[in-house]
Amino acid sequence: MKKVYTGKTKNVYELENGNYMLEFKDDVTGENGVFDPGANTVGLSIEGIGKSNLKMSVHFFEILKAASIKTHYVSADLENGTMEVLPAKVFGHGLEVICRMKATGSFIRRYGDYIEDGTPLDAYVETTFKNDAKGDPLVTEDGLIALGVMSAEQYDSMRALTKKIARVVADELSKHGMELWDIKFEFGYNGDEVILIDEIASGNMRVYKDGKIVDPMDMGKFLFA
Repeated sequence: MKKVYTGKTKNVYELENGNYMLEFKDDVTGENGVFDPGANTVGLSIEGIGKSNLKMSVHFFEILKAASIKTHYVSADLENGTMEVLPAKVFGHGLEVICRMKATGSFIRRYGDYIEDGTPLDAYVETTFKNDAKGDPLVTEDGLIALGVMSAEQYDSMRALTKKIARVVADELSKHGMELWDIKFEFGYNGDEVILIDEIASGNMRVYKDGKIVDPMDMGKFLFA
């Protein structure tokens, strides 16, 4: 295998069959040793979180597959912490898509003069460029189109998929007494089709249970109890 990318939470390898393999690491994003799914730096390492996130990702990818929602997921090796995925090109140099069910985190830091923390949002979608040096700057639909990152049709597809997938995740979490506040996705395109890539795991979402934020390691315990 040829290593093609070293990421904050995963490494990526090219396979001989043309697909790619994601290797899940025990690093999570945050600042000053505190977990934050919206942060753009590695904040801490949690032993076992890599395999836990892989197991959770496979769980959600299988649910999406049953719902006929296409993703890059092919198969996984839970023991070795790896997942085989379809090749997909990212938008621009990397684009993150956040779906917010409730106002919190960076949303409150930006718009706290207008809204209180915890206020319900109707699956609010926002996009940011993956750029650590610039703090993952926000970019609008018009900006993405003007910069040639994606077409209006691709944006509409991505936005619709974001809302649909976030609600699937929220519904599944609610079955286990958890409430999704926000979640971060990445999309790419395979041929002409926009598909979900990366992972669906605790490190990319903010979840509450009984009024308290759920620790990333505990989310899997609740989900698979």
